[in-house]
Amino acid sequence: MTSLSLLLWIAFGIAMQVALWPATGFWRHWLDYQALRSGVPVAVATASTESRLGVTAETASVAAWTGFRSFRIERKIVEDAAQSICSFYLVPEDGQALPPFLPGQFLTFRLDVPALGGANEQVIRCYSLSDAPRPDYYRVSIKRVTAPTGSDVPPGRSSNYFHDHVAIGSTLQVRAPGGHFHIDRGDTPVVLIGGGIGITPVLSMLNCCLVEQPGREVWLFYGVRNGHELVMRDHLEALADAHPNFHLCLCFSDPLPDDLAGRNNRHRGRVGVSLLRMQLPLKPYHYYICGPTPMMESLVAELADWGVPDARIHFEAFGPASIKRKSAQAAVAQTAEMAPGIMVTFAKSGKVLPWQAGASSLLDLAEANGIRVDSGCRAGGCGTCQTSIRSGEITYCQIPDFDPEPGNCLLCVCAPKTNVTLEA
Repeated sequence: MTSLSLLLWIAFGIAMQVALWPATGFWRHWLDYQALRSGVPVAVATASTESRLGVTAETASVAAWTGFRSFRIERKIVEDAAQSICSFYLVPEDGQALPPFLPGQFLTFRLDVPALGGANEQVIRCYSLSDAPRPDYYRVSIKRVTAPTGSDVPPGRSSNYFHDHVAIGSTLQVRAPGGHFHIDRGDTPVVLIGGGIGITPVLSMLNCCLVEQPGREVWLFYGVRNGHELVMRDHLEALADAHPNFHLCLCFSDPLPDDLAGRNNRHRGRVGVSLLRMQLPLKPYHYYICGPTPMMESLVAELADWGVPDARIHFEAFGPASIKRKSAQAAVAQTAEMAPGIMVTFAKSGKVLPWQAGASSLLDLAEANGIRVDSGCRAGGCGTCQTSIRSGEITYCQIPDFDPEPGNCLLCVCAPKTNVTLEA
């Protein structure tokens, strides 16, 4: 082979590498695009990956305790400039190591809240864990709910009880971590969206990802009215500076003069699909969303209209409201049309009531007819309204976070599928 021939072959090899590089990039981009359209994940968490991370849904479930366990408040820290959000650090009184949980899950508290007349009243409430799993403490971050201006609605009982009566050294009764809203521990890129105090489970997901999967692409869109409401602002910005794969976007619906200055990751307005379109590369992201009802109602529907498959949209609405996917709404409506004239029997109360397709839940039906049922979160999280089914079938308007015992249902998030008799 002559020197000229060798030189030509070398030039040909270099040209082929230059040509193959963009072709390979385009092919991978095309595969991501097809996955985004079809909802087929491009990466799946394997058993070895989950073992490396140390906790799965199965191990978290097996390690948890039953009933309520005593915890002591070790620290209490104000987390925002408005001084409306406090973090409470809980350590077990028995001194045993804490079982792991899945980032995004919540704790259920049994509180003895002062009532009118001087007596205490037992209240059940759920609050999201706001930090990555640790063996020595759990953390919840709670916003004080004040009474709306010009309204007769009272302030939040449990949140004000935490802020005013729970101090360092206080003892609380706590049920083990639960809930089905938790992050997938695979390698697919994720978009975390938190609105207001809905940031708490998202913080748990974020902290866990950056500790255990620092190479995973993570976006956080955090919406508040202004900078005074930002939770753990310094912590979030330090994480963004330290992790090149973490992208922080702060959104202010009513910004203060200094809120939009200094960094290019601050935006005027609410979190919406229009902002996501501008900021996100074209990839098959999983979306994890928690926030107030108006934000959830609009954003979940907008993502579906944008073409994001249901399997990639994960959300949790706090408070008594529930956000239903279009597919779930259609299924419930179809069930009601297929079985008109359903009757609901409340055995203990001796009442037989007709079910109407427009009713929101069996709990609302019971309360509207003077049947008292213990309830807490009214969103399928705490399990307080768990009731035995004597006969018949029910259907869930949304998947509950609390897993009822066999033969039982959660009245706050279910409707009758056939004539049904309940132990209430």
